[in-house]
Amino acid sequence: MRYATENDERVRRRILPVRVVKTWGNVENAQALLEDKQGEAYLGHYDGCTLMSRADAHAAVLLDFGAEFHGTLRITTELVNGAVQTVNVRVRFGESASEALAPLGWKGACNDHAERDRVYALGALSTRESNESGFRFAYIELEDEGCLQLHAVQGVRIERDLARLGSFECDDALVNRIFETAARTTHLCMQNYLWDGIKRDRLVWMGDMHTEVLTILNLFGGQDVVTKSLDFLKSHTPVTGWMNNMPSYSLWWVIVNHDWYLYTADETYLKKQREYLTALARRLVNLVDETGCEQMPGKFLDWPTSEDKAASHEGMQGLLKLALDDAARMLAVLGEKALSETCAETARRMQKHGTEPSGSKAAAAILSIAGTADAHAINSERLAKDGARGYSCFMGGYIMEARALDGDVQGALDDMRAFWGGMLQMGATTFWEDFSVDWMQNAAPIDEIVPEGKKDIHGDFGAYCYKGFRHSLCHGWSSGPATFLLRYVLGVKPLEPGFERVRARPQLGGLRYAKGTVPTPKGLLRVEAERQPDGSVRVKIDAPEGITVEQ
Repeated sequence: MRYATENDERVRRRILPVRVVKTWGNVENAQALLEDKQGEAYLGHYDGCTLMSRADAHAAVLLDFGAEFHGTLRITTELVNGAVQTVNVRVRFGESASEALAPLGWKGACNDHAERDRVYALGALSTRESNESGFRFAYIELEDEGCLQLHAVQGVRIERDLARLGSFECDDALVNRIFETAARTTHLCMQNYLWDGIKRDRLVWMGDMHTEVLTILNLFGGQDVVTKSLDFLKSHTPVTGWMNNMPSYSLWWVIVNHDWYLYTADETYLKKQREYLTALARRLVNLVDETGCEQMPGKFLDWPTSEDKAASHEGMQGLLKLALDDAARMLAVLGEKALSETCAETARRMQKHGTEPSGSKAAAAILSIAGTADAHAINSERLAKDGARGYSCFMGGYIMEARALDGDVQGALDDMRAFWGGMLQMGATTFWEDFSVDWMQNAAPIDEIVPEGKKDIHGDFGAYCYKGFRHSLCHGWSSGPATFLLRYVLGVKPLEPGFERVRARPQLGGLRYAKGTVPTPKGLLRVEAERQPDGSVRVKIDAPEGITVEQ
């Protein structure tokens, strides 16, 4: 027997549906499917749910598991047509109730990356388990004429068993829900590798990883799923190519490696990147002309800016500057002094090069974070306009960060409540691949079957590669609020590798108090901040030994 090198590092746990959303046709005792049973077929007294289909009227049931999860559906049967027979059953998953009812091809419904619509042959007195996917709702329809007795329908939740070390709490219940949902979204995407989505986009995307990696570092500490995913992409990308065939994603590889080293001080891992990093850095410095203007061969920041040349240029000007700054710091640690200085000098040249402003908040935010534009001007003239309009799920965290760099934490929190809080208002239990606050007008939430006259917020919206039901409702790149709340509201950011020196400078905005923890290689760093009656803020910091805290 030959064993694979890679083993499954995840755990399995059965979960129960919490609600029968609706039944169709002749269905008896559907509520029995909500009961906590062993999920084991047996001969004896039958107390399950019965589906009876005719050729002109199929029986079906739609179940709600209460929250999005990653895993499988486990169906245990009793008898078929009163005997030991086999019957065909359609199983359809949905991240929304309406998706679970959508046949393939309807409003973008598909089986890409993981099947969500399939016919299974179910035998009597047996258990059948589906493929893995991400879903909250399960639709089960008896396609053959006859009678099927279902003993139990359970979900099998498959995820990494991780202790969450980072935490955040404040006096605003909505902000707390946003933090928890952002944390949960990234945790679900930490499968054998770090994926961007658990239904569609079950792939390692380098650029999309950055938001997720910061969430992981701030909540779970240094997890090997990050380095495993970085190594996977590097092994599939010669340095003469680009990560995921996208030039900007090789910039994100540099940035993610830098943040990993900043949080973990893992010099052993950094040294393993020397050959690739030095070769890539030499390519990157040649993508800046004498005036400091980027000359990237592909200019993808995010999908909403992809068709705007001015915004794409702005985004690449800032992103390449960030990557060169990070490369310079890592190369200095590796003793590559000459190349480090070349990267730093090229970054300084980029900082002096101005750009024509576009209408993109995402591109403006990257310029501000990179230090190539004035943070106050960027915030007041571009980011503070029109509230949460102009946000994207991927770049939203960077927009809030740029607002905070101008000291406008209150404005960032207001945008967070509108944008990520809007998803929660529409029934989200994880954050989505795409969203606009304008979608909410006359739209039904995802946990309802869409009434006549209402918009389907899942099936009727989306763009680019995520139209309609192809749109993922659990996407790790949308977890930006988790890092924002810890880095800027709680104010914790490492200034030297491994938190040897750390900034802990809370900015409450309009909040009355905030408290939380951030994992470091030396232990948990605890911060509490509370506004006093005179308007001042009392800050209490409990730092592990060996950490120098700047306030």
